[in-house]
Amino acid sequence: MIVALALGLALLIQAFLIKPYQIPSGSMEPTLDIGQRVLVNRFIYHFDEPAPGDVVVFHPPSGVSRNGPECGVQTKPGQACPEATEGESPDTFIKRIVAGPGDTVAVRDGIPVVNGSPRPPDGYEIIPCGPGGQGCNLPEPITVPDGHYFVMGDNRGQSDDSRFWGPLPEESLIGKAFGTYWPPNRIGGL
Repeated sequence: MIVALALGLALLIQAFLIKPYQIPSGSMEPTLDIGQRVLVNRFIYHFDEPAPGDVVVFHPPSGVSRNGPECGVQTKPGQACPEATEGESPDTFIKRIVAGPGDTVAVRDGIPVVNGSPRPPDGYEIIPCGPGGQGCNLPEPITVPDGHYFVMGDNRGQSDDSRFWGPLPEESLIGKAFGTYWPPNRIGGL
């Protein structure tokens, strides 16, 4: 009976409160390495709004596919995707919020330019765009729609993110990553 109760409690905690995730790609390097494990607070956004700087786990729009990202509308040259495709992918991604609803966003050398001002990393590191990196210069601004967030990976030249498939609907957010627990030499907060 005690084992069943403990198992049930563990499942409830994962379903509603805190869930572990493993980092599948290098898009969040140097903040998170491939194979590193994070804990995600699944209920925080019931009480607080997502904000720029938050590292979030989410289901990307259905335009994310193995054949490459797909924008929901035709884009102008030098412009990030302004609108995601309808629906939600079953995949799980982790990225950093760089802009919120109503913000205008352009990208210069991999740095988001939000409401006309560059938003360089504040309290975290990025891997800047290298020569020829995709999506590193998108000078034509877009406006993030209400209820959406613009997310980017910290490895700016190697991340499949909002630049390519559009702003993320808030309802696609699973939660905010708040700590790492594996490997032992990387245990800590985010």
